[in-house]
Order: sequence, then C-alpha cells, then structure tokens
Amino acid sequence: MSTTSYWLEEPHGLEAAPPPNEDTGRDGKVDVVVIGGGVTGCSCALTLATGGLRVRLHEAREIAGGASGRNGGFALRGGAMPYDEARLTLGRERARALWALTERSLARIAELAGDAFRPVGSLRLAGDAAEAEAIQRELVALREDGFAGDWCGELGEPLDRLYAGAAFNPGDGALQPARWVRRLARRAVGAGVEIREHSPVGLDDLAVPIVVVATDGLTSLLASDLAPIIRPVRGQVLVTEPLAERLFMRPHYARHGYDYWQQLEDGRLVIGGRRDTSFETEYTATEETTARIQESLESHVVELLGRLPRITHRWAGIWGETPDRLPLAGRLPGREGIWIAGGYSGHGNVLGFACGELVARAILGDRAQDLEVFDPARFAQS
Repeated sequence: MSTTSYWLEEPHGLEAAPPPNEDTGRDGKVDVVVIGGGVTGCSCALTLATGGLRVRLHEAREIAGGASGRNGGFALRGGAMPYDEARLTLGRERARALWALTERSLARIAELAGDAFRPVGSLRLAGDAAEAEAIQRELVALREDGFAGDWCGELGEPLDRLYAGAAFNPGDGALQPARWVRRLARRAVGAGVEIREHSPVGLDDLAVPIVVVATDGLTSLLASDLAPIIRPVRGQVLVTEPLAERLFMRPHYARHGYDYWQQLEDGRLVIGGRRDTSFETEYTATEETTARIQESLESHVVELLGRLPRITHRWAGIWGETPDRLPLAGRLPGREGIWIAGGYSGHGNVLGFACGELVARAILGDRAQDLEVFDPARFAQS
C-alpha cells in the first residue's frame, strides 16, 4: 500500500534551474532567497523575479513535497473563520477585503493552473441543525456584502441521510495541487528563478539581504521563536480505487471542516479529516498516518458509500495554525531582512498563493493594504 500522496505520484517535467551559483554573498548576485517550494514559495519567487529581482528558492524535498502536495485538493475562498465571524472579529471592511482577495486569487489560479483546477464550486454541509443555522447566518452576511452563495435545503442520496443542508459556493473549485504548484514553479523558472530541490537550509546558512520563510506548518524548524504562534497540525487523507458511480461533482466539506472529500474525474474518492477523533495526537509535525484516524476515515467512506472500496493511498501532511486563525505574512519584527508567509490554518491552497504574492509585492516596494490584516507584528510582545 502506498503511503505517498496520490497527487505527488503524477509524473512531472519540472525543468532544472540554471546551474547553481554558489555565491550567496551580498554582492548583488542574489537579491532574495525563498525557503519552501510549496504554493507560497513558488508564488512569491515568481512575483519577485517578474519584478526584476534575482531569486533563489530552496526546497528541502521536491517542489510541492510538503503540505502543498499533501492536502485534499480544495480551492476555497475566505479563511478559517466563517464570514459572519470574520466581520465581527476584523470589522466589516477588513473581512470584505479578505474575502475579495481570495476571490481574486481563485480567479488567478484558474487562469494559471490549466487542467489542474476544476471550477466546479464547493458544498459546505451541515452536520446538524445547529450547524445548518450557522451556515445560513454566514450566507446572509456574505450576500449582504455582495458575495455569492446559495442554501441547498434538499440534498440527494447519500447526503440527505447524513446532513441537514448545505451552502453552495459557486466560485470555489477542485485542485490537483501538486500539478498546480509544479506548473507555478515552472513559470518561476521561466522568469529566472533558480530552484534548488532537495536543498534544506537554515537562516544562519544564508548571507543575503532578504530571506522569505514560506514553510507554513514547519516554520518553527527555521524560526523557533515562532513555535507558539504557528503550531503544526497534521491532516490525514486516503484515496480509494476508482468508483463506477459518480456521486460527488465538487469538493465537499462538513462538520466545521473536520470531514472533507472530493471525487476525481476517474472516480476515485479522496477523503480527509476526522482530526477531531484524536486532537491530542494531531497537533504534531510528524508526517505519518495513524491507525485511529485512518480507521475513522474508512468509517466515513462507508457512511458515504455503504461499503469500503479498496484503499490505494494513505498519507499525512502538516499545516500551520495560528491563535487567531489568520496567516502571518510580512516582515518579522526584530529580524532584519526576514519575511514570512505561513500559518494558513488549513486554507493554504488559496491564501498561500495570495500571501506569497503580497509579501513579494511588499519587498518590491508595493505594500498592499491587503497585507495589513496578516501583519506578524500583531503577535509581538509589548
């Protein structure tokens, strides 16, 4: 049985970067080093290089080898907070700006990703009556501020026997995340970025003017002072053999995001979550599957299908969670030349792309207002 991410098994042709220049001094040959070859790092590197800077990207494994190639393949607008909660927490204008940012980023992903993105919308399902009421409150707030979304009170089989309604979000979509990030990396190489895969580095190894840390849930391995702020969380996934029946046309997520799944075009069911089965073990940076979570995922498959097909893949990925469920993106206080983008709290496919671009633009001198809500200084000690 494979324990490799299904997404990462797809053959790819990421062209090698130009021959490495070993000089990482401050002589102008390298302007910025980006650490992390996921969606954030590739997005950031591409934007920096397009802006005229000389960029090197280091990835400890392969491009998309971390969370960017180990998630459920969801491309969703917004963040970890429901929109109505975000309006209360951030204020209406900042919440609206955040959701608009992610919608623009989704549009950009659709433009760049090709067949790695399917614009099919998403379905957020209510596990019980209380969650149904919460979803409908969020829909009211979204519509008040001009965002699309529809309530689906009647669901077809098998969802009707498991859930109490759902919200349809038309602008969302499904990703083959590794394919998408590898394409983004190829664009970065084409813009002049030097990519070094299988090249782990530490902050003390680099003597360049600017370093961008784009490692999300593994950020504390590079910057230990951020360990209390970006906490690693493990998400586990499994994939079934192709199913004869086509049951799910778009990404589905339920029970406040603790269950999520999508069916691929070849019929495979990709299903993840069930972290609430064992919170105490899933706050970890250990990238391994566990019997307890995997058995719970299998039970969910049976709930959805009435049977357990053959399982072909199981894997785990690590993402970063922050205390306020918002990313950190910007210059690190007290760390000369160090920038960060990470801590997406489970929403990294879209927010990671957006924050990579925003940090790059700020380095290039265009500090967009969208970046302010993610300012790492909000956690600085007073």
